[in-house]
Amino acid sequence: MKEILLLVQKLRSSSGSKLYLHLVLMLLVSCLEGIGIFLIIPLLSLIGAFDMDVGAIPFISAAMDKLQQSRIPLNLPIILLLYVALVGGQALLQRNQTILGIQIEQRYIKKLRIETHESLLKAKWEFFMKRRNSDFNQVLSTELNRVSSGINMLLSLVSAAAFTLIQVGFAMWLSPTLTSIIIASGLLLSLISRKFVRKSAKLGKESTALFRSYFAGLSDHFNGIKDLKSNLLEFSHIRKFTELCGKIEANYVRAYRVYANSQFLYRASSVVLIAVFAYASIKLMKVAPEQLLLVVLIFTRLWPRFITIQSSLERMMSQLPAMQVLTDLQKESREARESILLKEDGLTESLRIKDGITCDNVSYRYDKSSPRLALRNINVSIPVNQMTAIVGKSGAGKSTFVDMLMGLIEPEEGEVLVDGKPLTEERLLAYRQSIGYVAQEPFLFHGTLRENLQLVVPDATEEQMWESLRFSSSDEFVRRLPDGLDTIIGDRGVRLSGGERQRIVLARAVLRKPSVLVLDEATSALDSENEVRIKEALDRLRGKMTIIVIAHRMSTIRHADKVIVLDNGEIVQQGGYMQLSQETRGTFRKLLSYQTGANA
Repeated sequence: MKEILLLVQKLRSSSGSKLYLHLVLMLLVSCLEGIGIFLIIPLLSLIGAFDMDVGAIPFISAAMDKLQQSRIPLNLPIILLLYVALVGGQALLQRNQTILGIQIEQRYIKKLRIETHESLLKAKWEFFMKRRNSDFNQVLSTELNRVSSGINMLLSLVSAAAFTLIQVGFAMWLSPTLTSIIIASGLLLSLISRKFVRKSAKLGKESTALFRSYFAGLSDHFNGIKDLKSNLLEFSHIRKFTELCGKIEANYVRAYRVYANSQFLYRASSVVLIAVFAYASIKLMKVAPEQLLLVVLIFTRLWPRFITIQSSLERMMSQLPAMQVLTDLQKESREARESILLKEDGLTESLRIKDGITCDNVSYRYDKSSPRLALRNINVSIPVNQMTAIVGKSGAGKSTFVDMLMGLIEPEEGEVLVDGKPLTEERLLAYRQSIGYVAQEPFLFHGTLRENLQLVVPDATEEQMWESLRFSSSDEFVRRLPDGLDTIIGDRGVRLSGGERQRIVLARAVLRKPSVLVLDEATSALDSENEVRIKEALDRLRGKMTIIVIAHRMSTIRHADKVIVLDNGEIVQQGGYMQLSQETRGTFRKLLSYQTGANA
């Protein structure tokens, strides 16, 4: 019930007056449909189609007297024309109500899509480190579609409930006793059918979990497709995927079996009730035929609405877990929202670093409940407009340290200083604006080289783009491409080599003219030739910006101005490359000797 109230509240906030207009149209449609059913038999009896004492029906006798006193010629065509006008007007209103309902549903879904996407993009980096990307894809596709279906079911439920209440009102006016029997029967069946509603809700939760596994499997398969094919793992993955698809199929079949069983119960009971109802009315309660005929007519229209209410409720309950998943994701991402985005989201002027970056006794842990620190008592300075290299074994804390330097995570203890001033919320946006980042796995999207470069600087000129390509040693190979900057490079830049992709990403970072350039193991997967080209590009950038390099290959950082060595989250050495390489007992000398031995 809590989820239903939340859904109604969000619908009202997104639709405003349109939702109330929809409800009014819904009531008008239901009233006109009820009046049409209420009047058709007395109108036909008025022209002698069959014999009926309309005086026994409330309201009808007075209405018929007025109609007979009018100058309208009452014959079969006129009566049927009045009825067609009444039902046609109801159909026109229903058309407008249906269109308005779709507008309300789609406006809300659009708002939900934007809100969820925005809340995710504004969340802290730590939020994404704890989750799978496939979970976000699943929520923004499958779960959103299920919410859309749930809204449709909710509107159908409200429409059926409005029609039912109005029809019950007409029926109570005609015969309170007979109508009470119908209502009691409907309520009894509703109580019996509660198990179907509970079962639908349970199956809806199972569906959410299954689709989460489905999207995670797809993501793993296609992200690792090369390893999968290289190791002949196709059949094992196909087997797992087939098992999962079988579970999804079984879930859908069980859900529709629940739906079919409840529909059968209502439809079978309606036949039995009509028979018992007619017998009791004629033989036991001696109900007037004209009243009985109208009540039976209303009953035959009313009972399907009971079925619709039950069906809509079951199907809505099966979709509500999706609403809960979306709500929880929005709540978690908003709680993890970055402080810099609480302000105006427009671009701000970059912070030009003049003196350098300092970490003052910084410590950090990923899991607040764990005693293990990822960084411990970090005291270090990054000199401005120089190259600083960060090295260490895997798991030493290099990436965490760089995330801290870029302002992606906040220290648990200590503080990060930029030009001697703390990196506060007020300065963080301008600081992040001044950073260019090159990841180990270069990110390029399907499109042209021009579009990939303009991703960071939308209004970049041709000259600026070629300048950045020249700095990254990319201009020569780009000129040789069939369409130059307008060459389509494929998904994730698949039409380029690994070294070419890395240099394009470097060019994109340089295009921003950052004050700080960060390379996160950007040469670890490159061959010697491409590594040399990256080093040449870095040499051209030295003195123009502060360069921070995470490196596994010691050859990459041979000309670094400063080297910081990390081990188990602590700085164990720092100094110049030659100085550290000559310290025979230091960690840096060990790392250097490992690589020298490996290359020998």
